[in-house]
Amino acid sequence: MTKVSKLKKAIKKEFFIYLTTLLVLIVIAHSDMLTDPMARFKLMSEKENYMHPLLYSFVIYAVIFVLRKTIDFVVGFFEKKTH
Repeated sequence: MTKVSKLKKAIKKEFFIYLTTLLVLIVIAHSDMLTDPMARFKLMSEKENYMHPLLYSFVIYAVIFVLRKTIDFVVGFFEKKTH
């Protein structure tokens, strides 16, 4: 596998995790998105707060990312190395 294909795969994986985080947070914070999403979009346009879901999701994603990388680092110490 080339470096470019590995990078593409990693970006797709991280983008999927970010979108999943975004969707989960939307459903948790605004359960009305499941029943009447147009009302929520109308309210967002009236208040002009388009970016807050993306920013909140990015903060949660960043926390999850740091935790994942920390766990990977710690697990790396305990894995058997075969040469």
